[in-house]
Amino acid sequence: MRTPSVVLARVLAKALLLLVLVAGLVVLVVPSGTRSGPGRPVLVFAAASLQEAMQALAGDWNARGGRRVELAFAGSATLARQIEAGAPADVFISADAQWMDHLQAQGRLRAGSRFDLAGNTLVLVAPATEAVPLDPAAPGAIAARLGDRGLLAVADVGSVPAGRYARQALQATGHWDEVEARLSQSDNVRTALNFVARGEAPLGIVYATDARVEPRVAVVARFEPGSHAPIVYPVAGLARSPAGTADDFLAWLRGPEARAILGQHGFSEP
Repeated sequence: MRTPSVVLARVLAKALLLLVLVAGLVVLVVPSGTRSGPGRPVLVFAAASLQEAMQALAGDWNARGGRRVELAFAGSATLARQIEAGAPADVFISADAQWMDHLQAQGRLRAGSRFDLAGNTLVLVAPATEAVPLDPAAPGAIAARLGDRGLLAVADVGSVPAGRYARQALQATGHWDEVEARLSQSDNVRTALNFVARGEAPLGIVYATDARVEPRVAVVARFEPGSHAPIVYPVAGLARSPAGTADDFLAWLRGPEARAILGQHGFSEP
């Protein structure tokens, strides 16, 4: 039988976890700096897989002395829902067209501001200490590598772009039925990457650019582009942002300097 003190401790622990999650949400939508006034920074909501590239882009832009850019990262689904809830973002960069289409259908994008920023590829990764190549075209190869109890780390296959691409690729290559019940799903692709990096999953499906920034994983297979929908990162200004706030930054993202930085981080032309 649990003692009252044990029960109380568990209740307090759950309450603390809830507070931490709520605090994290606030940090996501309201980074440092004032969020009002003509001189306020441009707040960019960007898909988690863009973290290093967007930090480099923002650093280069900020060094140019224009209106400062601040960044918030999460899964595209989380960011889109935050925007729906009224988060004070000026720019949204999604890891697929679907979430951008969702916001556009609601009239939340600034007319004429949307364009495709970059492309990516999908890979299968394993802990770097177990980097044995795998042929995704071989029947049963992924299930065999998972062993009896291993899980396949992926982003949520129902809502997160990387997870949807992963499901499409697994279905196209004939692995879905064998691994559907063995998925470890997370709310963004970087969490899936970390599961593999920490050795908590023997395999994971992430973007090629994610694998580049994590030395604890290695690519063991690449999915053919035709096995899933094209991986495209659309970007747009948001309708609730004051007119002109993000125009200069969005224009710069279209230019050769920004494209070069994205290329240096492994992203392809859209």
